[in-house]
Order: sequence, then C-alpha cells, then structure tokens
Amino acid sequence: MDPLEDVLALVGATSRLSAALAAGGRWAVRFDPPAGVKFNAVRRGSCLLRVDGVPEPVSLAEGDCYLLTRPLPFTLASDPDTPPEPAGPIFREAVGGVARTGVGDDVFLIGGAFTFTGRARVLLLDALPPVVHVPAATPEAATVRWAVGEIDTELRAASPGGTLVAEHLALVMLIRILRLHLARTGGAGWLAGLADPVVAPALRAMHARPAHPWTVAELARVAAVSRSTLAARFREVVGRGPLEYLTGWRIELAADRIRRSDETLASVARAVGYGSESALSVAFKRTTGLSPRAYRGRVAAAG
Repeated sequence: MDPLEDVLALVGATSRLSAALAAGGRWAVRFDPPAGVKFNAVRRGSCLLRVDGVPEPVSLAEGDCYLLTRPLPFTLASDPDTPPEPAGPIFREAVGGVARTGVGDDVFLIGGAFTFTGRARVLLLDALPPVVHVPAATPEAATVRWAVGEIDTELRAASPGGTLVAEHLALVMLIRILRLHLARTGGAGWLAGLADPVVAPALRAMHARPAHPWTVAELARVAAVSRSTLAARFREVVGRGPLEYLTGWRIELAADRIRRSDETLASVARAVGYGSESALSVAFKRTTGLSPRAYRGRVAAAG
C-alpha cells in the first residue's frame, strides 16, 4: 500500500475549480483566506504572489503553479506597489468563466481549491510549508504542466462532462505536486519518512497491514536494518517511534470507520488490529481524549 494514497483517501480530497483570472497592465487582487487548499497555475505571463505571514513574495512565471496550504489571505499582483482590489467583486463579475482586472490580458491564471475532511490539517497539511511553489523551469514539473494543460483544455472546450474531468485532473495535479515536494525537500513527519530509504519500507508495511501485530524487530527486518537503527531513524525523521506511529494510524482508521459506518465497535477493533473493544477503547481515548462510543455520539450529534 502507498501511505500517501492511504492518507489522501482518508482525508477525502476533492477539488473545485474557480473562474480563471485574466489581467494586464498594473493590477493587484487581494483574496480572503481560502477555505481549502488553494491552487493556481500561470498559463500566460508572470506575476507576484504575496501570502500574509510569509516573509518573501513568490515570483510566478508562465508555467508555474503553487499550492497554499494554510487559511491565509494572499495577493496576486503585477508588481509590489500597486494597491490591491478585493477579489470578491472581480470574480462575481466573471464572464464565461473568466474574471478580469487591469488593462489587457497578458496574464492568465487558472485555479481552484482542494477540500478535505477535518483531519487533513493534522494528517497532511501541517507537514507542508504554507506555500508549495512548482516552477515551470524545474525539469520534474513536466507532469504537473501536463495536468494543468489538460485542465485548461477541458475548461476551454466546454465539452459535456468537462468540469468533472478537470476536477479529477486537479487531483492528479495535487498528487504530482506532493510527489515533487517530497523529491525536492523530503517533507516533514510521515511525509519525510516516505522519502527516507530506511523509514519508507516500514511505513509501507504498516499501511499495507495495519491490523498485523507488528513489532519493531519485524519492521526492522522489512527495512533490512537493525532494530535500534530503525527505531532511531524513524524517531529522527517522523518525530515518533514506529509503534507510536502505528497506534496513531490505527486510531485514524478506527475513527474513519466510526464516522462512515454503523458497524459495531468490536468489529472496528478487529479491523484495525485490536483484540477487543476494550483494547480499542483504551488506545482511542488515550489518543483522542474520547472513548469510541463518545466519539460516535459526537459525530452523530454533529451530523
């Protein structure tokens, strides 16, 4: 099993495309904090991205794209000195799926947002920097450019089902951007573990068989290192030991099953590697602060 695929499935990643932005001359547009993970791709021209709380602006060139992983206000602009206009009125006046600002259309961006379930912040987004920038000049960015080009083609063609196809392509783009980020920086936490030759085999084994009664010694054999080497390396890279990670992942799986189904807690316990409902309850409460029954009640009340 692929841990990245597991986590993306668990956090329920979906995409939604917004109107494109055409701009020219001197211009600046101020955006409110995005509700999800915002993305834009520059199809033509260049501009600046400024994100509140991020010290340095990002220069975006044709073919670049980026993800904003925090709910922070941001500005897209032709230059650092033009006073920004609020994005709301500009995008409400979009015609044919294109919002316009400034004079001309020498800059053209497409974009949208990814939405996730409530656990995405802890499981995925906190392991990423506030801005993930993929420059077009990066050789590895070719796969991202392909996805962006296909999205643009679908939107321009306005063919039946085109929006749905474009939204699925946006998810492809998300996965490829995350892969590129891992290849460039190694990420943080469990994401960093995916890029580590010692930790990655153990991570994959635990995700493939989360209910298996793993020991550190067995995981070390999977990784072809000593028990002490795996334990030390896993803690150094991921921030906690392998069995601590396994417990956390089992509880995430259990919570997901409780949210999505009405199966018995005993059945949930067996599915995620606990021999009894009481054993699951102890681990679940220690990790989340709630018993599985209390958690199920809270989910039901919220729904």
